[in-house]
Amino acid sequence: MPITDRSEHHAWLLDLTQLPTAAGKERRVIDWIRRWVENRPSLELTTDDAGNLHIAPRGVRPEGSPVYFTAHLDHPAFTVERVLGPGTVQLGFRGGVMEDYFRQARVTVHAGGGAPVGGVLGEKLDQPGHFPAYLCDLDRSAEVRVGDVATWELPPAEIRDGLLYTHACDDLAALAAALGAYDALLREGALGAPNFPKLLFTRAEEIGFVGAIAACRERTMPPGSRVIALENSRSFEDSPIGGGPIVRVGDRLSVFSPTLTGAVAKRAEEIAGGAPPTASQKLSQSPAWKWQRKLMAGGACEATVFCSYGYEATCLCLPLGNYHNMTDLTAVQAGKNTSPARIGPEFIAVSDFDGLVDLLVACGERLESAPSVRQRIDKLWTDKAFVLSE
Repeated sequence: MPITDRSEHHAWLLDLTQLPTAAGKERRVIDWIRRWVENRPSLELTTDDAGNLHIAPRGVRPEGSPVYFTAHLDHPAFTVERVLGPGTVQLGFRGGVMEDYFRQARVTVHAGGGAPVGGVLGEKLDQPGHFPAYLCDLDRSAEVRVGDVATWELPPAEIRDGLLYTHACDDLAALAAALGAYDALLREGALGAPNFPKLLFTRAEEIGFVGAIAACRERTMPPGSRVIALENSRSFEDSPIGGGPIVRVGDRLSVFSPTLTGAVAKRAEEIAGGAPPTASQKLSQSPAWKWQRKLMAGGACEATVFCSYGYEATCLCLPLGNYHNMTDLTAVQAGKNTSPARIGPEFIAVSDFDGLVDLLVACGERLESAPSVRQRIDKLWTDKAFVLSE
């Protein structure tokens, strides 16, 4: 059943991607999801001992190997480690951002005891600790508490010229897509299907997949589960924004489960109306529904964790601009930027987001194994081996 009205999904996308969140401090996102589930009495939300969120149909016992859509709840951000005075705090940064981007950068401290307050980063502190620490001079005195989240100071999210510019696509845009797909599956009455998917939303991915590791160690997902991890991955020239959602075959650490990756790619081909043309075929017309199949080796994702613990796992991702809010990243990494490195909104194509929702719905409806590579090779032998005896 095609999705005819995406306005509500886009509203969730705008809302979720502006919520302040950091590794271990994901409360605002968790509260948003709890409210979402409370409005759907057919669903049940539970947590494991690590605080990861597990969402499943209430009272339904799936057959076979459960299918999971997973995403993480955090984004690179600061937390208040010490309050040094009414206008000065010490912030610790949880995530991966180049040091160039911290110099005199502006932040917003989301004070638990009052309204958000702006500030500017000062010197990096040379002291032991789990996370890099920085002084921050606030714009005014404020009731700031240890543990409050601070984020980069960014403009409100907006959709412009087909692109979403926002605070934290990674990974809240993927989380919104999972909820959009779940919503669509519920509306089409698929709840009682034997393999109706479940959702797992993990904590503290940005500091080393800590929530995903905990979920694997605790067997939050039962053995034999098939896991489709959702991500936002840095876009490169060969993985363009607007080129469609990406079936990610691996990352910089590993290659994902080929059988499950093939099954997901098969569903993408079915939506698109066929496999992408080979070099010996003409492209008759540009497909109405676009997708990509890429390695995306610019970073690592939770699918690697799930695979390492024995799950059959793969990844779907959205090509991302201004990865981790770093503008002009390629030039900064090469030392060729002509102006100081600056923070900016992350951005994705709304059409890619919509395509990810479509593909997740398709996987939630049916996810059959694609023919194995060995099966294809055996067929080639059967069809063409005669030439060896000519």
